[in-house]
Amino acid sequence: MVSFHLHTEPLQDSWLDAYGHLNEAYYLVPFSNATWALQDQFAIGTDYFDETGCALYTLESHLRYLDEVKAAAELAVESMILGVDAKRLHVGHALWVDGRERATVECMLLHYDTGAKRAASFPPDVLQSLRDATVAVRPEWAGQALRLLT
Repeated sequence: MVSFHLHTEPLQDSWLDAYGHLNEAYYLVPFSNATWALQDQFAIGTDYFDETGCALYTLESHLRYLDEVKAAAELAVESMILGVDAKRLHVGHALWVDGRERATVECMLLHYDTGAKRAASFPPDVLQSLRDATVAVRPEWAGQALRLLT
């Protein structure tokens, strides 16, 4: 499996809930920061936006909470490309603290031309780079829907 270790950051005290745990809303912060790092890895980050007016917009995400995170902690994010087509990018991230996986998220991103105000195809070289980096086998948690109660 191809994965990238492009982002780490310390847990911020302002992200803690009343119980001293990482508040559920703030799990997305390091994942979002990791997405920016992944975009930079493939030269489709802020410099790309400045040059082309194209950006990646999040269409959908699915976050799983696996284990608690308490302060003080260093949040390490493992990132992977789960799939790509002409206009969409499916990314996955796993949050690790002290060698244990604590959460995962997967996001569907849309390549969007902000000038034309519509979805746009990735440039061919970017598309090929993303395809080359796509995992051969997706993790078991990828593509799963929320479990329904009976």
